[in-house]
Amino acid sequence: MTAPAAGLSGARVLVGVGGGIAAYKAAHLVRGLVGAGAEVRVVPTASSLEFIGTATWEALSHHPVLTSVFQDVDEVAHVRHGQQADLVVVAPATADLLARLRQGRADDMLTASLLVTRAPVVLAPAMHTEMWEHPATTENVAVLRERGVTVLEPAVGRLTGPDSGPGRLPEPEAILEAARAAITAPRTADGAVARDLEGRHLLITAGGTREELDPVRYLGNHSSGRQGFALAHAALARGARVTLLAANVDLETPPGAERVDVGSAAELAAAVEERLPGADPDTDVLVMAAAVADFTAAERAGAKIKKDESAGEGEREEVPTLALRRTRDILRHSVSQRAQGGGPVIVGFAAETGDADTPALEHARAKARRKGADLLVFNDVSAGVFGGAENAVHLLDATGAELAAAAGDKTQVAHAILDALPSRPVPSAPVPWTP
Repeated sequence: MTAPAAGLSGARVLVGVGGGIAAYKAAHLVRGLVGAGAEVRVVPTASSLEFIGTATWEALSHHPVLTSVFQDVDEVAHVRHGQQADLVVVAPATADLLARLRQGRADDMLTASLLVTRAPVVLAPAMHTEMWEHPATTENVAVLRERGVTVLEPAVGRLTGPDSGPGRLPEPEAILEAARAAITAPRTADGAVARDLEGRHLLITAGGTREELDPVRYLGNHSSGRQGFALAHAALARGARVTLLAANVDLETPPGAERVDVGSAAELAAAVEERLPGADPDTDVLVMAAAVADFTAAERAGAKIKKDESAGEGEREEVPTLALRRTRDILRHSVSQRAQGGGPVIVGFAAETGDADTPALEHARAKARRKGADLLVFNDVSAGVFGGAENAVHLLDATGAELAAAAGDKTQVAHAILDALPSRPVPSAPVPWTP
């Protein structure tokens, strides 16, 4: 495998635009890529110009737009753009465009550039459901994927006119994250994204649980779910099947992932247990990236807990006392169940802070030994990482020994975590479990 690129910042990204009504969404994608620091050149097909003109693409990309192989002939632009690209993203990729790419056609600027490039290629299809499900399109997509092209699954939703179903272009944010995952992924010798997780099924938890105190208030945490979603994007780019258990996450679903939304620690525990061996034996990696509450209300109030309005000015106000109880330790329980009956590789997360006596890393080492997961991803949250684009982690084994460290944007960190996945569970003694 060749080394991945550092990320979108400074990358030369070629954006192809196919001729569909969804072309307007590509404008938001171009803006997002430029905002991430990429140098973007847009190559629209002739039919796409019926929807969005060149002035829009030139204004957003800050580069002139070429629409014909007969432009800039002296510089051989139809070859040069593809050769120089670090990444190619096509959105929307129409049924006609997928067919021409599968055939190796080079009859316009975009297809010629795609035939030349050795950079990772991400295609975001958009078409009517009948077109997407037609055997010809199904075969074209399969062949393109076999060649190392990343073809995203379309979203399900409202299409042109009254139609609804699979075939909707994924939202620009989701395409942007898929592009980030592709450009930072390990590569094969010919420059394509390595499909080294083909055939593996990852169950990934993400976000932060909320424990209701009454119909209005809850106990929660600052987790945004971005690291877990970055793991899902990275795993999908590398060929895995992904089930994503999202706890209160306001992010676009990674194209191709199965998403299940949960709220509380108890709901997340039940969702994990339903999908572990015995219920879903083909889940071979569990990644517990969610920030699960350690405590929940001993008893949820049926009505809003009122503040005391009877105290006069200067008098002490009675403040209600909250009774809490421990939630299930999902990670430890999963390790215990795995040790009893076999099962998936288990990856845990530890967000720690240091104290006057012990550095954060030492707390994480002790947690690694207690939990017994095959891999524990530790990050020091003393300075705050929740919701940000960057992360820095240490990867520990079940003994607390450090295997690797990674820092960068959360997608780069996600690939480092996937690189460290064991091929099968590390043999270990059962971890004692107390409900």
